[in-house]
Amino acid sequence: MKVRRSDRLIDMTRYLLERPHTLVPLTFFSKRYESAKSSISEDLAIVRRTFAQRQTGILETVPGAAGGVRYIPIMGQVEANDFIAEMAGRLSETDRLLPGGYVYLSDLLGTPEVLRQIGRLIATQYLDQKVDAVMTVATKGIPIAQSVSQYLNVPFVIVRRDSKITEGSTVSVNYVSASSARIEKMELSKRSLAAGSGVLIVDDFMKGGGTVNGMRSLIAEFDAKLVGISVFAEGNFSGDRMVSDYTSLIRVDEVDTKANTLHAVAGNYMDKNAARLEELAK
Repeated sequence: MKVRRSDRLIDMTRYLLERPHTLVPLTFFSKRYESAKSSISEDLAIVRRTFAQRQTGILETVPGAAGGVRYIPIMGQVEANDFIAEMAGRLSETDRLLPGGYVYLSDLLGTPEVLRQIGRLIATQYLDQKVDAVMTVATKGIPIAQSVSQYLNVPFVIVRRDSKITEGSTVSVNYVSASSARIEKMELSKRSLAAGSGVLIVDDFMKGGGTVNGMRSLIAEFDAKLVGISVFAEGNFSGDRMVSDYTSLIRVDEVDTKANTLHAVAGNYMDKNAARLEELAK
């Protein structure tokens, strides 16, 4: 049955939003709505313009017989600034500092809207890079990895510190915890990564970078390639971090253990992605 343009636009937009980074042939939409390709092209032009104006994403056209359109999610500069400022304010709230200098994040990382924004923000940084998998360590990084993988439309893999029989055969590495200087172990199922995969590491909080460095070692054991490292928040660390090339959305710059308070500011995300965000705004 032929579908009205208004109905086509709604359904087409929903279809694209649910399938980021997926090439959809024009013939698919043409058959789905029993409409001419010229009409579908006009509809997609409207969607493309709206996505660009609202900084929702890029609707990329791939020419040729095997071509089509691909939706690439992004977050614009203004929205990114506002979100990071909001998160810095939320982290600076009283009673977030836990014994041992840890920061309470469960309420934020348990909120769907916050996770969606984190996923879009991190995915924007890697929109033009080849990411085959998103890696994190259990447990707090899992919701972040899931959100990022959804917007990049790639699998996410979970590194564990203890053996799980459900993981099958595993590859394990020893790493040094930068904060405690202890030797720790982490492992990943052998089925998780293929050789040559491009891997993006994400985590909720980083201090000395020991855990992230351990995941980097695991990637090397699988003959895979590190694409980048992104963390939701980083804390103060008196020594030398084990990783230097990373992106953080939030940075905890002041901690007062006596008053049980902390202060958070924007991380390095906006600085590292300034040129990209400016280009997307054009």
